[in-house]
Amino acid sequence: MSSAISATTARPWVVASALGATQIFAFGSSYYLLGVLGAPINADTGWSLTFMSGAQSAGMLIAGLVSPWVGRTIGRNGGRGVMAIGFLMLALGLLLLSISNHKATFLTGWLLLGAGMGGCLYDAAFASLGRLYGAAARSAIATVTLWGGFASTICWPLSAALLPEIGWRGICITYALISLLFCIPLVLWGLRGNVIPVPAVSKNEPALEPSDRPIYYLLMATFVVIALSMSVIYIHLIELLQSRGLGLAAAVALGALIGPSQVAARSLDLFFGSRHHPVWSFLIAQFGCALGLALFAMGFQYLSVAIIIFSAGNGIYSIARGSLPLTLFGPEKFATIIGLLARPGYIAYALAPSVGALMIETAGAQRTVEILTLAMTVNVALSMWLAVLVRRRL
Repeated sequence: MSSAISATTARPWVVASALGATQIFAFGSSYYLLGVLGAPINADTGWSLTFMSGAQSAGMLIAGLVSPWVGRTIGRNGGRGVMAIGFLMLALGLLLLSISNHKATFLTGWLLLGAGMGGCLYDAAFASLGRLYGAAARSAIATVTLWGGFASTICWPLSAALLPEIGWRGICITYALISLLFCIPLVLWGLRGNVIPVPAVSKNEPALEPSDRPIYYLLMATFVVIALSMSVIYIHLIELLQSRGLGLAAAVALGALIGPSQVAARSLDLFFGSRHHPVWSFLIAQFGCALGLALFAMGFQYLSVAIIIFSAGNGIYSIARGSLPLTLFGPEKFATIIGLLARPGYIAYALAPSVGALMIETAGAQRTVEILTLAMTVNVALSMWLAVLVRRRL
């Protein structure tokens, strides 16, 4: 059965660009929020980094819990309503954070943010594009990630610039208004159209052939490892850089390299990735992340090079994590499968803030990076195994 929608839909690159623009602020106001605001919140409230990271982890767990439902719903009805609700929940969570004077209020805000993240971040966007364009969604997925790669580049400097003027509470209100007045209208406009239903997929597990199951579970394992490793780095990057003697401004400047590096790598994959199976992009991404971490851990003189390589690997991975399941399992099952794959990934994301904070506080910044380098080296090996299994199927 066709997985395209009616001809009223705009051109793929227009829809993908609209969704991509929303991803800048979706990530910047949730996933990357504490990168700049963590210290000001601590100074204002006295709440520890461990508590704030724990609240963010709780939000990530909620995102993981709702992701399978998000995938199934998008698979049946398309992503227009789901993503709009996701951004609404994001805005409500940010508004609650802005008025938080007690830990319970702050935690509740992050729970709402988590529900919003499950409904409006990459997995929901990828599933929506898969329902719109079927097997041809690979380039649209890449376009979304091109825009999303600017999340930290735009939102970290924006938060740092606004902080002296309106404080961390005002920044949360600003991001909430952006979700309501910018992101939701773009989603409603970009995903308009009548979705043609696809065959129902099992609620608890994707309908996989026995030969598909080893690839599915190995893919899930690689998602978990890279999600945990990348989340610890990105959430705590400012702190890790400051441990090397850099000031906040210099650390933010280096962090701003993440976006352009991701975008450059994604641009290359957009133009050349269609020439090969996405499993090879997936493998290259894992190797790039591992190499960047290794350079960081070895005390490479030019930290900018380590960040660029690591971020380039992450940039390619963000495309491959959508295009690879789409290619392996087909557009009819894609929305449901990407939702199920998102759950363990979000659990890893949930563990990352607290695990990262605990590792830094107990083992130190240097040992933390070394441990993450080892984890990504293991993931390279897992990805090579996955590539072998996929190649045998071709």
